[in-house]
Amino acid sequence: MSNPVSPDGATRNPAASSSATNGAPTKSSSGLIPTNTVTTKDGLTVRVRIEPTLAVDDVIRQLCINLKIKDPPGVFALRDDTDELVTNDNLRQKIKGKVNLKLVNAPAIEAAEIVEKLAAKDARLGLTLTALRKYIKEEQFANEFLNRDGLRELIGVISYSHGNTLAYALTAMQNLMELDHGWADLSESFILKIVQILASEQSLINVCRPATAILKKLVEANPASAPGPQIPSSSKAPPTPAPGSVYRYGFEAVFEQMRKEKRMLETVVSRLGSADTTMALYSMMLINSLMAHATDARWEEFMGALERLNVHKAVIGLMSSHTIEDLTSCILDYQANVVRATYRRKMTMVEPDIDPSHANALAFVWSKSKVHEELEATGGVRKWRQIGFDTEDISQEFHEVGVLGLQCLVALVSKDPDYFAKIVQEQLSRPEERRCPIAKASNEVVDLLSEHWAIFGSYSAATTFQPFFLNFEKVHGLATQFFLRMWNESGASRGDFSRVVALARSQVKEALRKENVRPWHEVEREFLESEYRAVRDRQMKELEMEDDVMSKVPIRNLRAKLYKDSLEFVRQQRIHCLLQGAWFMNAIPLATNIPRDTMRKPTMPWRFMRLDNGLKYLHYMDSQVKFVVRSGLEDLPDRIDISLISEVATGNCAAFPNILREQGEVSYSPTSQLQASPLSFALLTAGGGLLAAQIAPDKSRWADWTDGLNMLRRDGGHVASQETEMFVQALTEIGLKIRLLNLSGDRAEIPSGIVAGPPPTNNDFFFSDLLYDTQG
Repeated sequence: MSNPVSPDGATRNPAASSSATNGAPTKSSSGLIPTNTVTTKDGLTVRVRIEPTLAVDDVIRQLCINLKIKDPPGVFALRDDTDELVTNDNLRQKIKGKVNLKLVNAPAIEAAEIVEKLAAKDARLGLTLTALRKYIKEEQFANEFLNRDGLRELIGVISYSHGNTLAYALTAMQNLMELDHGWADLSESFILKIVQILASEQSLINVCRPATAILKKLVEANPASAPGPQIPSSSKAPPTPAPGSVYRYGFEAVFEQMRKEKRMLETVVSRLGSADTTMALYSMMLINSLMAHATDARWEEFMGALERLNVHKAVIGLMSSHTIEDLTSCILDYQANVVRATYRRKMTMVEPDIDPSHANALAFVWSKSKVHEELEATGGVRKWRQIGFDTEDISQEFHEVGVLGLQCLVALVSKDPDYFAKIVQEQLSRPEERRCPIAKASNEVVDLLSEHWAIFGSYSAATTFQPFFLNFEKVHGLATQFFLRMWNESGASRGDFSRVVALARSQVKEALRKENVRPWHEVEREFLESEYRAVRDRQMKELEMEDDVMSKVPIRNLRAKLYKDSLEFVRQQRIHCLLQGAWFMNAIPLATNIPRDTMRKPTMPWRFMRLDNGLKYLHYMDSQVKFVVRSGLEDLPDRIDISLISEVATGNCAAFPNILREQGEVSYSPTSQLQASPLSFALLTAGGGLLAAQIAPDKSRWADWTDGLNMLRRDGGHVASQETEMFVQALTEIGLKIRLLNLSGDRAEIPSGIVAGPPPTNNDFFFSDLLYDTQG
């Protein structure tokens, strides 16, 4: 029986190894064709044939025997030319690809040496950290490093170092935190140190990148995000993490330290304008993570801080920047986070008797109106009706628009208090029937804008930039001014309120069209200068094509409900596609923000991917050819943890145009011109590390998977494809038309204003005549 690891005896001579390894494959002394070359630490290169059924430990043991190496096999490991560790999981792939291998120190030996050098703090520290940040991503090395108390030594280096040394140490820490264990005992002082690094304007860009990624990872490592069972706790208390779990930090732990460094958030926001696209990207990702994971206790404080720093303005600047290719996905994530925040405010009731901030806001509006309360003959107080509400029940008046409506009204008053007081007084000087209900109009405009931007729930189906949406209060002010102007120019009275609402709806649709490419001054002109007659003529043309009943409040509410249902239906359909699995072409990302040491050229052209039933892992395998894959996960040995996916970047990966297949090998020409495919996507970690880079076979598959993966993310993500956006809209409209065929199904009361007349004097007519009359 032949030796399972057979070296070519002729190549054991170091002097002869070069020529032997550069020639065509030759048979070994055993008569078998070698599968790989192995280079020892002494520089000796031998051709060997490795049986793919062996374990890596057995391969190393046989090599030591055959090469007469005196050291025990346990101190060695195998790596390829890129220094990737050879394991039982990838050995077969290395053999099949005829990869050149190196016999090097085992992870335990490397870890022991690196920990010793970290403790020594000598001149070799930079080289030591360079090796550490490369090896720490390997679980075998990481476990040995942690067992030797290496994390304490690494944190010590972070605490006192600066410059490039600090950058290397932080990158090593960032890579360690890609593992789901080993960093469960990070102290508050360590988190504060990371916050202080980011708060310093003097910090180098290569220091800020990993520091930002570390803080983002800590934000996302909250107990509620922990996979698997959790220790039960009371209904109000957060889940208790399991012992040893890294999911014990979260927003509260990070924000508590951020409050100690007042300039930290301001500095992060300022970096959105950095000339370094990667720095802007990391800052954007951190802000998105904080927004997505903000707890109820700190939500108002944090969102208020973002508003004071005018983050919206910075993001709008990025939208118009020429360097946004790598930032598109993050900007859409931010937009989706703002949709969720806006919806939350819209659904939060105005309760001045409970929330002092609500009472203060209402007191501000009332004081700026310069109106005094009036006593009615019945003894009641006439207050809020004087500025345009229907009743004195202020909570009920804001029932449909919540705190969002109150904030918009406050913003309207704050912009020009004198103007607000003037129009209130102007309306009060008119007969009551002719007064424009200013406050009610403000709330109606909020509702119109919410409908226009689909503020219906926690998902966002927008696939393009919406800079005007990020200026919600500003647009609200313009639209409310337009409402008042249309009221005056049309000579409207109380009974015409719905008619003016219809004009405002038409103008909102017209002014905010194509907002991803329109300049702001055109929006202002549309609202401030459009004449009543032109708006009315356009609206009449729209009514000819659209049933007037569709604009009534009960139907709008029904549409909002159906929109949420349609989005959830599409979410389930997209996830079902992931459960079925699909083939993709392997690719390489071209984005500059992805660390080069996380990018590996694919060794095979095709990859099959399938989501497990628990929705926790994306299982896959690589192959030279596509074939029918059995159901289940048995044929898919590798997997990606869904919880590690922090971003689904799209349109930034390329296939190699000149993949050459020679004798089962895949090679790449370094001179080939790579071009990004619009059907590509990359799965990235919180630190920007690459989990996968694929190209879909068609637009439909691309939409299914990019949107499905985004919808699986803990922070909700955003819809990436226009196909999904249009699908949701189509389902909503179809559902609405079906429901309208049976109005009683949802008990939707649609006031028509038509009173039935007396019954006909006789019933001597055919049904077809009646049908003709009703249609005519």
